[in-house]
Amino acid sequence: MKLVWLMGSQAVGKMTVGQELMKITSLRLFHNHMTIEPVLEIFGTWNGNAISRMRDVVFEEFLNTDAYGLMFTYVCAFNMQEDLDYVERVSALFRSRGAEVYYVELYANQTVRLERNETENRLLHKASKRDIAVSRMRIIAGEEKYRCESLPGEVMWENHLKLDTTCLSAQETARRIKEYFSFE
Repeated sequence: MKLVWLMGSQAVGKMTVGQELMKITSLRLFHNHMTIEPVLEIFGTWNGNAISRMRDVVFEEFLNTDAYGLMFTYVCAFNMQEDLDYVERVSALFRSRGAEVYYVELYANQTVRLERNETENRLLHKASKRDIAVSRMRIIAGEEKYRCESLPGEVMWENHLKLDTTCLSAQETARRIKEYFSFE
C-alpha cells in the first residue's frame, strides 16, 4: 500500500491534481475538504478536533483494505511544527502497516493560485470557498503567516518530489508524479 501526500498552499491545485492522478493510477483520493465541509456544515464553524478524528477513521479503515494506495491533500505549513508532526504521525501510522509513503509538494505563484481559487471544480467540491472574496483574503493572509513551501534542504523525506505547477496543467502535473514514482 502507498500513502501519497499532496501538499501545498491553498489553491495550488492539490485536489485537481489528485483527481487527475486517480484517473491514471490505482490510487484513491481523499482530499482534505472531504472532512472540512461536513464539519463546517454540521457545526457552523471550524472544529479541528472533529476534522482530525474523521480523518483518522478514514486512514485507519483504509489501512484495512487491499487498495493500492491513498492520496491525501494537505496544506502543510513548514514553519509550524504541529503541521510537520501531523504529517509524521499519519505517515508513521501507514509505515507501521507496511505502507510506502510519498511526499509531493506543489507550489505556484500567488497570481495563479488566486485564479485557480475561482475554478468551477474547486467551487463544486469546496462549498466553503464559494465566497470568493473571503477565500481570496484567506489565501493572501495565509501567505503572510504560513510558509507552505519547503526551503532547500529543509525536508529529508525519502520519496519527495517538489513541483512548480505555475505553468503546468493538472493533467501534466499528474503525469509527472506518476512517472517520477512509477505509480501503477
